[in-house]
Amino acid sequence: MRPMKLSRAFTLLEPGPVVLVTTHDGKKNNIMTLSWTMVVDFTPVFAITTGKWNYSFAALKKHKECVLAIPTIDLLDQVVGIGTCSGSDTDKFDQFGLTPLPGKVVKAPLIKECLANIECKVIDRIKKHNIVVLEGVAAHMNPARKEKRMIHAVGDGTFIVDGRRFDRKKMMASKLPSGL
Repeated sequence: MRPMKLSRAFTLLEPGPVVLVTTHDGKKNNIMTLSWTMVVDFTPVFAITTGKWNYSFAALKKHKECVLAIPTIDLLDQVVGIGTCSGSDTDKFDQFGLTPLPGKVVKAPLIKECLANIECKVIDRIKKHNIVVLEGVAAHMNPARKEKRMIHAVGDGTFIVDGRRFDRKKMMASKLPSGL
């Protein structure tokens, strides 16, 4: 083992899938790129980290809903572009050629080009750590998507892509929720 900078330790744990979070503020849709996510429970409950530094946060805080859209590697340049501009002065759907679709439960839009979309309601906020806890209320898969590899941000401007899957469902059956 060799020492590494403690300031880079987060790059070892960050590579969860990058998501696009959509919101609707009552007048317009917006999208933000987010890589700080966590599954909290099978029910499903998720947590994201965001705050007032993100333009979408005001809509998320006021309307208490969003969509977690899961992009694939062919959308990497759009994902990075979305994360490097502000919805305060940019229509990100138009700018990045993405199609908003109506949700079944929330007013925030789904993203047609994404592999999957999870409609969510805010159920808690942990202000000290800028954590927003979400409950999934509807989920949608896009079966037309041929590309299925998700994007994982390392946190230093580089990305990793999903690779080969290994099936251990039988071994883990006692720990998985029924019907999975």
